[in-house]
Amino acid sequence: MSNQIKHRWRKDQLLILGILSLVFLVCTVILNWIIGLVGLVILAFVIFWILRSDVKFEKKLEKYITTLSHRVKKVGDEALLEMPIGIILYDERYNIEWMNTYMISLTGGNSFLAHSINHISEALIPIITGDEEEAVAKINKRRYRVVPKREERLLYLFDVTPFLETKERYSNEQTVFAIIYLDNYDEVTQGMEDQLKSNLNNKMTAIIKDWALEKEIYLKRFSSEKFFAVLDQSKLKDLEKGKFSILDDVRESTSKSHIPLTLSVGIGANTTSLLELGQLAQSALDLALGRGGDQVVIKHPDGKVRFFGGKSNPIEKRTRVRARVISHALSELIIESDQVMVMGHQLPDMDAIGAGIGIMEIAEANEKHASIVVEPENYGSGVIKLIEEIQEREELWSKFISTEEAIDQTTEKTLVVVVDTHKPSMVMEPKLLTKADRVVVMDHHRRGEEFIKDPVLVYMEPYASSTSELVTELLEYQPKKLKLGVIEATSMLAGITVDTKSFTLRTGARTFDAASYLRANGADTILVQKLLREDLDHFNRRAKLIQNTELYRGDIAIAVGDKDMTCDQVLIAQAADTLLSMENIRASFVISVLKDEKIGISARSLGEINVQLVMESIGGGGHLTNAATQLNDMTIEEAKDKLKEVIDEYLEGGE
Repeated sequence: MSNQIKHRWRKDQLLILGILSLVFLVCTVILNWIIGLVGLVILAFVIFWILRSDVKFEKKLEKYITTLSHRVKKVGDEALLEMPIGIILYDERYNIEWMNTYMISLTGGNSFLAHSINHISEALIPIITGDEEEAVAKINKRRYRVVPKREERLLYLFDVTPFLETKERYSNEQTVFAIIYLDNYDEVTQGMEDQLKSNLNNKMTAIIKDWALEKEIYLKRFSSEKFFAVLDQSKLKDLEKGKFSILDDVRESTSKSHIPLTLSVGIGANTTSLLELGQLAQSALDLALGRGGDQVVIKHPDGKVRFFGGKSNPIEKRTRVRARVISHALSELIIESDQVMVMGHQLPDMDAIGAGIGIMEIAEANEKHASIVVEPENYGSGVIKLIEEIQEREELWSKFISTEEAIDQTTEKTLVVVVDTHKPSMVMEPKLLTKADRVVVMDHHRRGEEFIKDPVLVYMEPYASSTSELVTELLEYQPKKLKLGVIEATSMLAGITVDTKSFTLRTGARTFDAASYLRANGADTILVQKLLREDLDHFNRRAKLIQNTELYRGDIAIAVGDKDMTCDQVLIAQAADTLLSMENIRASFVISVLKDEKIGISARSLGEINVQLVMESIGGGGHLTNAATQLNDMTIEEAKDKLKEVIDEYLEGGE
């Protein structure tokens, strides 16, 4: 800075000398020498004055620079020592070498020289050894933004407590919308005496209003079975910690009266848009009902979904109205399409094939061509015998096509019907979902977070034993009389038989109605038994799986296959069923390496433990008593440890 000032000063001096020299030269040439001599004297005086002024200026400038340097150094020292920013110097072993005054005040006046940084906060060393540019650490109940300078072995700490407290307060005070729905209220109260209906209504209203009053939630009833609730994010966090105990309160209070009434709650959160909150709450409620009810679903704008509850089996509806409506709607969609493509999940089982054949029969009843999409190398082991039976009937087998043929034949006007799954990642050929404009989903599993995008028709009934049962009901309501062939009816009956474990699990009155309809239309029960028979090698492999079983927490059976032994999903599911039939077993889990080198887990229970929630926590799904998952990039031992971890969380943290 001083050099710049000197340069500017000397530039001005040279300019003055140049002007005077020019004046002197002009006077000497144009005028006489006397005037030139006078000019020379004046020039000499000016030069003397300039030199003298230059000396004074340099002295004054040096004094100014010295004073300024002292002031800057003083300010720098004060900033380093007194500024409200913590500064720590540490050595290569993370021991403290120096701290500024402000940092010492944060530690209660102790500098901790030559002591480990851990004396200040155990979070500091992980921040230093990490690769983040900054992080937050807590020191004496306050939080600091830590900026590490690793090459200089230096830490800067900025107090961000007020900012984070404001941020948390803003987050906690965000509005949350909830829609509370009384499951099956209309069905339960239909035909009920007025006094009993009024008593039930008052009882439910009192339970829900008392709960809302206790939790400081605004509640408004807007129909006989729906309530609207407004709360904030902090109240929602409290409800999550309590696992939404209102679900248990309602279920227990009604079960004493033998009334199958439960609650479903859809919650929209984490956005300031009231319109979006309402849409999220309704979408979450639809998801809760699609999963069978008796649960809470919280949905965020980013698509994140959390589930609570779902402890009870879904309640079977008393009316067949929906089945009739769905059947007619499906017929209209088929008639408007040029053809129908039916596909199930990868490695299709008996239920997927049986339901696919049923949809094909509905399409043909409406005079439209239908094809079932399969891949020979992707058959589940349980359907090989059924496929062999179908192959003997050339007319029926010609309607089974490969995924490549399906892609080539599918047009925008083709109707794609997905059976026995609703997850796009699990269908036989995901490309068909985007190539066709209209997709129908038919499934009996509880709805998960992943779902096929924008289907034109969804028929999901978690209470149903199988998708074959649902499709059988649709056949009954077709406008034209259908005459099923023996193999068609038998394949659907086999699908129901497998999924109900020969009508012993997950069966309702409508399950037997569907089986009766199929039997009346030619289903061969002897052929079903032949299709379900297993060979000796299959039996031995299942026995080997069961042999490696341990009892976890006293009554939970966990069987683990050898790491060199590969099984299919059907085999481990059968092993889980077998274990569940043992004495004093509440739930069974079978873990094995699958043929695609993934780790498969099959889970079964009798209802006391919700295996669906256990499997969902590690990426799977299913039913309350029947669920499964597949894990990638994990060894079989790691999968076992992970399973035990989620079982502990389920049993100790609540459902």
